[in-house]
Amino acid sequence: MRDLTYSDVGMTAKSGPAPPGFHVLRLRTSLGLGTYDRAAEALFGWGMHRATPLIRVSDDTPHAAPGVRVLLRAGPLRAPCQVVWTVNEKHRTGFAYGTLTGHPECGEEAFVLERLPDNSTEFTIVAISRPSAWYTKALGPGGRLLQQAVARRYATSLQRLARTT
Repeated sequence: MRDLTYSDVGMTAKSGPAPPGFHVLRLRTSLGLGTYDRAAEALFGWGMHRATPLIRVSDDTPHAAPGVRVLLRAGPLRAPCQVVWTVNEKHRTGFAYGTLTGHPECGEEAFVLERLPDNSTEFTIVAISRPSAWYTKALGPGGRLLQQAVARRYATSLQRLARTT
C-alpha cells in the first residue's frame, strides 16, 4: 500500500504559510450563474479530470470521499493520489487529494466550489507542492508553469461541464 508523501495533511484547508520548500498555486475562476450543482457533480465524480485534455482517470474510480484513491495519468506519467479531506456545506463544497508514493510531486491540491449570494459559482484551486521525482526537480520553474497550465485546464473543463444542461 502506498503512503502519503508529506506530513502536513490538510495543509490546503489551513490559512497559514506553506511548509518550507513548498510552492503555493492559487487559481480562482467564475463558473457562472446557476452552475453550482452541476459543477459539484462533475467535481466529485471526476468529470472535471476526465474532461481535461491529457488527463485520464479510470471509469471505476469511486466518487471523491476521504480515503478514496485515484490514479491520474498523463501520457506515460502516473500520479497516484488519495482524497484527504472534503467539505460539503450549503454554499461550499469540495475536496483535496494528497500525493502518494510514485507521484512526481509531493503535496496536496484542493478543489472548492462556492455558491455566492447572486447564485453564481466560484471555483478555487489551491495546490501546495514541491517536486518529488528527478524529472520534476529538473524542470525547475518550468514545473510550476506546467502545474499552472493544468490548473487552468481543470478550471476551463469544469466551467464547460457546469454550463452544460
